[in-house]
Amino acid sequence: MTNYVYIATSLDGFIATSDGGLDWLEEIPNPEQNDYGYAEFIKSIDAILMGRNTFEKVITFGQWVYDKPVFILSNSLTELPQHFLGKAEIVCGDMKKIITQLNQKGYKNLYIDGGRVIQSFLQEDLIDEMIVTSVPILLGKGISLFGELEQHLQFRHKKTQIYSNALVKSHYIRDR
Repeated sequence: MTNYVYIATSLDGFIATSDGGLDWLEEIPNPEQNDYGYAEFIKSIDAILMGRNTFEKVITFGQWVYDKPVFILSNSLTELPQHFLGKAEIVCGDMKKIITQLNQKGYKNLYIDGGRVIQSFLQEDLIDEMIVTSVPILLGKGISLFGELEQHLQFRHKKTQIYSNALVKSHYIRDR
């Protein structure tokens, strides 16, 4: 099983404003409506594992954008809104056990999404690859992509792509 992070950050390492806002991502000039490689990435994914906060943000977008199975990692959420039944499923408990259960269901490539979930997975050394796009904006404060770690995690650079002379997307693989 391979666990991937695919995310954008500000130059100062934030994935959202302090209140969870993502409006700053809409400020990126994109005259060609480029998806910056997202469609190619998502084709390689079997399922998405996101945190409750990310799920709650996603459902404000007005439409469900996923055509892959989505699992919501939450110890506090007990049920989904009615119109999301069959689109997502709540999972809770030990992350390693959840990963094992998803793997046993046939999911081999997981997209790990959400700040706290990513930080927790990194803390448990459960992230295999990270694709991080740096957006040339300084937010000054917000929700950080990375948190404290009890050990160093070494990653190897795979490739970097530059989009629109502004975005820098770097792909890293866990060096074990």
